[in-house]
Amino acid sequence: MTYIIILAVIILLALSLRVVKEYDRGVIFFLGKCTGVRGPGLIILIPILEQMTSVTLRTITMNIPSQKIITKDNVSIDIAAVAYYHIVDPEKSVVKIENVYNAVNQISQTTVRNIVGQFKLDELLSQTTDVNVKIKTVIDKHTEDWGVQVTAVEIKDIILPDNMQRAMAKEAEAERERRAKIVAAEGEMQASAKLAEAADIMEKHPVALQ
Repeated sequence: MTYIIILAVIILLALSLRVVKEYDRGVIFFLGKCTGVRGPGLIILIPILEQMTSVTLRTITMNIPSQKIITKDNVSIDIAAVAYYHIVDPEKSVVKIENVYNAVNQISQTTVRNIVGQFKLDELLSQTTDVNVKIKTVIDKHTEDWGVQVTAVEIKDIILPDNMQRAMAKEAEAERERRAKIVAAEGEMQASAKLAEAADIMEKHPVALQ
């Protein structure tokens, strides 16, 4: 009988002791009601009556899948991005939302599509930093109620249609030719100016010709 009691005590202790790591927090539920957050370190739970849900506080890197988006000037492009976020309120991240990772992922995809659609292609390519900041701000506003803070969003890949790539290549080639002609023309103007200057000197000083 004594052994049974000792064994029961050991089992209860094993069920009641939890070790929460430095980068985690434990959200405690007493008979289904959230009573707070504990950790890090060794914590004691009331067996059967208390349950713990572990939440990580580390920054999570989340890939935002590539999706087809139409820009403001009606160009169809494929965009992939990456978001970085971390949980600042463990209790909200468990109680307010069922699956915080999926929720952040879905709102990120929707936000990227909506924000990118507000820019023309040229603006998107030249103002990527501003677009990233705007996307991050909108996502962070949505996730605040979930105890999540978005630290950064980066567009990592923009894929243009083949015909658009060819058109941009032709445009770039034409621009290079234009600049080359301008440089050549400027060179000829400078050369003619020097020749005119030399002619004036020789006209004033005939001996210079010799």
